[in-house]
Amino acid sequence: MRFRQNLVWLLLVLALGAFVALDLGRYLSFEQLKASQAIFSQLHAEQPFTVAAVYFGVYVLATALSIPGAVIITLAGGAVFGLWQGLLLVSFASTLGATLAFLASRFLLREWVEARFGQRLADINAGVDKEGAFYLFTLRLIPVVPFFLINLLMGLTRMKTWTFYWVSQLGMLAGTAVYVNAGTQLAQLESLQGILSPALLGSFVLLGVFPLIARRIVAAIQKRKVYARWADQHPKSFDRNLIVIGGGAGGLVSAYIAAAVKAKVTLIEAHKMGGDCLNYGCVPSKALIKSAKLAHQMRHASKYGLSDATPSFSFKAVMQRVHDVIKAIEPHDSIERYTGLGVEVLQGYGRLVNPWTVEVALNDGTTGQDGTPKVVRLTARSIVIAAGARPFIPSLPGLDDVGYVTSDTLWDAFALLDEVPQRLVVLGGGSIGCELAQSFARLGSHVTQVEMGERLMVREDVEVSELAKASLEADGVQVLTGHQALRCELVDGEKTLVVEHNGAEKRIVFDQLLCAVGRVARLQGYGLEDLGIPTHCTVDTNEYLQTIYPNIYAAGDVAGPFQFTHTAAHQAWYAAVNALFGEWKLFKADYSVIPWATFIDPEVARVGLNEQEAQEKNIAFEVTKYGIDDLDRAIADSEAHGFVKVLTVPGKDKILGVTIVGAHAADLLAEYVLAMKHGLGLNKILGTIHTYPTMSEANKYAAGEWKRAHAPQRLLAWVKKYHDWRRG
Repeated sequence: MRFRQNLVWLLLVLALGAFVALDLGRYLSFEQLKASQAIFSQLHAEQPFTVAAVYFGVYVLATALSIPGAVIITLAGGAVFGLWQGLLLVSFASTLGATLAFLASRFLLREWVEARFGQRLADINAGVDKEGAFYLFTLRLIPVVPFFLINLLMGLTRMKTWTFYWVSQLGMLAGTAVYVNAGTQLAQLESLQGILSPALLGSFVLLGVFPLIARRIVAAIQKRKVYARWADQHPKSFDRNLIVIGGGAGGLVSAYIAAAVKAKVTLIEAHKMGGDCLNYGCVPSKALIKSAKLAHQMRHASKYGLSDATPSFSFKAVMQRVHDVIKAIEPHDSIERYTGLGVEVLQGYGRLVNPWTVEVALNDGTTGQDGTPKVVRLTARSIVIAAGARPFIPSLPGLDDVGYVTSDTLWDAFALLDEVPQRLVVLGGGSIGCELAQSFARLGSHVTQVEMGERLMVREDVEVSELAKASLEADGVQVLTGHQALRCELVDGEKTLVVEHNGAEKRIVFDQLLCAVGRVARLQGYGLEDLGIPTHCTVDTNEYLQTIYPNIYAAGDVAGPFQFTHTAAHQAWYAAVNALFGEWKLFKADYSVIPWATFIDPEVARVGLNEQEAQEKNIAFEVTKYGIDDLDRAIADSEAHGFVKVLTVPGKDKILGVTIVGAHAADLLAEYVLAMKHGLGLNKILGTIHTYPTMSEANKYAAGEWKRAHAPQRLLAWVKKYHDWRRG
């Protein structure tokens, strides 16, 4: 492959070298063309087929090599062959030459570009897959845009060759006809300005803009078609500007933004304000993790020069603290707070009736005449769906017989227990499963964690997975990776999980079973199916978070692709702003810098790419790694374990991604999130003063490791000689 690329490069260099050395460019001038018109016309009259073939070949070669002078050669076609034959020859020759340039660019440059700009090219390719033909056609209609540049750049994408050919043939036809026709009037032309008049160029620009206008018209027609079945239900006026379904992070932020810009907004929540994060996820789990960590530190107090102690505690008190923490934070997400901000909050089950109407069955105790919950109908110009997600329950035979808890239900179920579950099985090796497995093990449970895959936390690099497994096992968790759960059994009151590993079955006896195998978006029960809104694991949306109905948006877990509270809030801004002001300006949701963390001990935090993702996407990278075991503050705190791993563009300090494993990793990550968001490199982090002694110095030292690896050795050698000279 490399040999063939080098051979093509050699041929190109030789061809261009010959063009320059022989001064062939002198033949591609307007004056030379006028002077030679009679000679070419006579040759054509004597040998029409030979001249046409030679002309065709020269045109193809010139276009393929991106040699300037296509306008002159095109004029020559009109002058020698006339309008129709010239148009035929030029149209096919220019398209064939452009396609050859397209293929040459792909063969010679795409691999190199992908290696250095893989992520950006991936985003471009996604757009090309969707609308590449449309944009190529638009560019081809505007001769002001250098066609050779279009050929080369399109070759770097994954556009199909046939698509490039036929779109180019069609798109360049209008411009080709103008120039060939001008060539038939060559004798009357005084200069190229006679062709490239401002009026003509303006016409071409308008011709290029026309598809964009046409696209708007087509979009309007499609929009009308989507809403056609609801045309007779379109409200003449609206009660509200925005209705939000769901009171989790996505819904709360959407409603908050709408109220902040003085829109009339109603938020509908069927259960608890604050959604999963406050009531079942982030908040209670972190409260539990803190209690478990303190118990762990007491058992290992000798690390701090104290005496090890067995913690004495009431499990009920631990779980009560979890609920107290939830109650302490509840006011931040309460009905009272949001009502005070100007949001109308209705507690009940909302259901989409049509694209502008939501029916709410209130659960405040009020009933209608038939005794059922009172139903109210609301209309709004726009709607945001933020229905969240729920734990996924595997279809495991016998699961209902033995009973189970999820990350949603364990907080109430375990609050009833007098003691921590003695034998706990955790199904799932993701973030939720790892956090809860370690916490309950530290509180005294004998925990067995079962993961079907070959390692825990499969989205992270292998070394991170291994470190996480070692950490959990050090706390007493029996980690069974590569084990598939087959069934549950209940025999004489004893609960058993049967798993399979390497063809052999194994039985695990337990008191409590926690299902933590993932979460799925809530897609049923509020009218998506009635409106025909497509769903595939999540609600289908475009880059603006719009569903098939442009006035209905989705945000948070129900929209994906991430299931993080901070991502839900991030999406909510786009959904709310687009819903309220989209007729003027739509904003594409930006997922370029998304951080996340797993709060095991040590914490694992990441933003951007890790090594396995970069390799999967064929993105070139360098790795810089700093071991936290070398950090003064970590040593002082007896937390000297973990690392900071930074991926950068080869030879540059631009950050592609960061993984941090260690104490307070999620907090340390924020500096890199800021840097990546605003295009700051490792040199900027190295030049920032970090307080001593703090864990944040790990970021500075990681940047220092990169700087040391990229020190200008040749320059330093000369500097050494300078200092030697200065010493005499």
